[in-house]
Amino acid sequence: MKIRDRIKELRRVPAAQLRPNALNWRTHNDAQRDALQSVLAQVGYAGALLARELPDGSLELIDGHLRAETTPDMDVPILVLDVDEAEAKLILATHDPLAGMAGIAADALESLLAEVDCDNPALQAMWAGLSNAEELVPGEEPSEPPKEAKIGALFQVVVECANEAEQQALYERLMADGLKCRVLTL
Repeated sequence: MKIRDRIKELRRVPAAQLRPNALNWRTHNDAQRDALQSVLAQVGYAGALLARELPDGSLELIDGHLRAETTPDMDVPILVLDVDEAEAKLILATHDPLAGMAGIAADALESLLAEVDCDNPALQAMWAGLSNAEELVPGEEPSEPPKEAKIGALFQVVVECANEAEQQALYERLMADGLKCRVLTL
């Protein structure tokens, strides 16, 4: 299989000059915005946005809408791609879902987070959601059978959410209110 390199160039462009893609289907909740702002404040930009150049010379975003919205007055790194409109649509439709297909190696995540020095509440809530997901990398089996749970009397409320984003937002809100919470996906 021949794979083409579609990256034409790296530019630094004021984020406010980038044209949002009218077909961008991703939404961003407050928890995600807070987590992104936290990592940008602590680390800064460590990845480029994706865009294609339009006939009038302007740049249309393919990936990175939230980062552009978060830092509108900043020159941001953009990978300008040599793609046509149809290819840009394909990238827009597949970029995030492909990343979302990755599983979670719980032991590796736990080891990594033990090495990360960050007390930011937004990032802690994000990691708690990952840790509670208990997904494994596809094809991996748990290293040991699950232990039998010993549960005493508990008084709980189960709330049905419309989707994972709503579930995460509610979890973070309740944790911020000081309640002990767990995320369950049935």
